[in-house]
Amino acid sequence: MADYAGRRDPRFVAVHRGGLLDEAHHRLLASWAADCAEHVLPLFAATNPEDDRPRRAIETARAWSRGEAPVDEAREAAFAAHAAARSASDAAACEVARAAGHAVATAHMADHELGAAAYAIRAARLAAPAADATPAGERECAWQREHLPDAIRELVLSDEERRNRKFWSLFA
Repeated sequence: MADYAGRRDPRFVAVHRGGLLDEAHHRLLASWAADCAEHVLPLFAATNPEDDRPRRAIETARAWSRGEAPVDEAREAAFAAHAAARSASDAAACEVARAAGHAVATAHMADHELGAAAYAIRAARLAAPAADATPAGERECAWQREHLPDAIRELVLSDEERRNRKFWSLFA
């Protein structure tokens, strides 16, 4: 695919909406996005132990990926996770909540999968000591790629390449 130019990539548009993405791959994208957000969730819980909105968003993403939650429930969970991000006082926690919001939003728009990954990387970088921020982000990106299901590996990696600049060049 050509460089990202603000247009939706038809590979991330559901078949029933005229795109190329089948339901099985869409659900895998949401599940992997939830994995990315969940991996950094302890960074949110450490400073916001009473706020379960990001955790519930991840749970909803997983439920949607199993066919157990409707898209409107996922959308509401995304709004709640983003509200948690706005109320978080810690920068890393804010990025974790954003990762969770994007993970569950993948149910509605599959190309949110990369938002979950990017915000998780940003959270890892912000939580690390300044001297280790870049390597911490690289380790998080490597973890994400190690946990990428084979069925969507090529799709996600090409999306990272295509939209890397939009996501602060975190996938380089």
